[in-house]
Amino acid sequence: MRQIHRSMVAAWIAVFLFTTMTQGAEPIDIGSRRELFVDHHLIGSLDDVRLVLHRPEPREIVFRFDQPWEGLYSGYETVLQDGETYRFYYRGMPEAKHDLDTEVTCVAESKDGIHWTRPKLGIYEVHGTKANNVVLARNRGCHNLAPFIDTNPDCPANQRYKALGGTGSPGLLAFASADGLNWKQLQADPVITKGAFDSQNNAFWSASEQQYVCYFRVFREGTRWIARTTSKDFIHWSEPIDLELGGQPREHLYTNQFDPYVRAPHIYLGLPTRYLPGRRVLTDDEARRIGTPTKWNYVNDCTDILLASARGGDNFQRTFMEAFVRPGEDLQNWTSRANYAARGIVQTGSRELSLYVKHHSGYPSNHVRRYVIRADGFASVQAPYAGGEFITKPFIFSGEKLSLNFATSAVGGLFVEIQTADEKPIEGFSHQDCRELIGDRIDQTVTWKHGTDVSRLAGKPIRLRIVMKDADLYSLQFSGSD
Repeated sequence: MRQIHRSMVAAWIAVFLFTTMTQGAEPIDIGSRRELFVDHHLIGSLDDVRLVLHRPEPREIVFRFDQPWEGLYSGYETVLQDGETYRFYYRGMPEAKHDLDTEVTCVAESKDGIHWTRPKLGIYEVHGTKANNVVLARNRGCHNLAPFIDTNPDCPANQRYKALGGTGSPGLLAFASADGLNWKQLQADPVITKGAFDSQNNAFWSASEQQYVCYFRVFREGTRWIARTTSKDFIHWSEPIDLELGGQPREHLYTNQFDPYVRAPHIYLGLPTRYLPGRRVLTDDEARRIGTPTKWNYVNDCTDILLASARGGDNFQRTFMEAFVRPGEDLQNWTSRANYAARGIVQTGSRELSLYVKHHSGYPSNHVRRYVIRADGFASVQAPYAGGEFITKPFIFSGEKLSLNFATSAVGGLFVEIQTADEKPIEGFSHQDCRELIGDRIDQTVTWKHGTDVSRLAGKPIRLRIVMKDADLYSLQFSGSD
């Protein structure tokens, strides 16, 4: 009896805390934006369901750094899509030294994100030839140039591509290009000066914040960390702020790779490399056998890759502390700086996203492997066979229908109930009125007894209650009619 009593008290406290935290809070305005479950932004309560991280699946090696101007220490990649063309920017660095004659910025191109070619641009002569794919040379920005396509509606055509690059003092330089191939430095002086900058420093135009945003490298208490600054014109930047820890341990985050997620640009997804100095895996015999570089003592460290998210300001979420990409069985991925995700997650199919990871850094086999994951499939609310449910926080939306990205087993399914902000089912939209959702769908419209139209509820504070069995829910979105 005492155990039953304690369970009842615990349940009452949970209900009380949930009610206290959500009552009086302004409803979240999600408009018609797609919402993913990479954080707890929309989640009010979970009952016998849980948030689950889904790791991407490794696919083919798509690129090897085997040209004379590339080599063992090539890296700091950016992948983006411009119309029907994918572009892959990276640093060429054949020797373990940082100088104007060693580091260059290169580009490769693809029509499918899988097969890449090096255009012979003829812009710079390096290693005795202009028949190369170098887009920037003999410039301090080559160490880590991180291009992006500027979606600011006021951006002039000759600056449609932008980038930041540079390391250490005096700071980051600003660059622009009309075509992504011919780059010009915008001014002699650096535009951001307060930081370490010794990895990729990622800027982009944020449509949700209506300003340029840059996530960049700093050191705090001897640990590699991430700071953020903003700008209205890409030249004048605000005082930097550190991303918040949120009670989590400070770990070395070697890169950040933040970028607006292609299917929900108000959510910035990051793929930071977690660096563990002094955590050695290989024996001396293993290190000799695979030819581990002696430069920078590569054998003594290891890395993996995390999934992080942000929604502007100092918001920073590592909802999952577990690795998103593990080093795997390959011993050459268990030495220092061996696992780096490229900046940029691109859609390469209606159901498929591709991301790219550099492996074997410092080895002659230095290469990039493609990984794939389901569209929106980074994380899900997952229900077991026994079933469960979750309730959202109060929110308001715009649109005429609700669609879900979900997967179930043959025995599993989902039912959606629309509630008032105080958790009362709305007539005609109870879970009993909902047609069961079964299958594996990227974009399935929810249907109730009287149809799919939810427009009469638009702009009003509501909650969703989703009853689930042996199912994963990856994302939801309100939008116009079919």
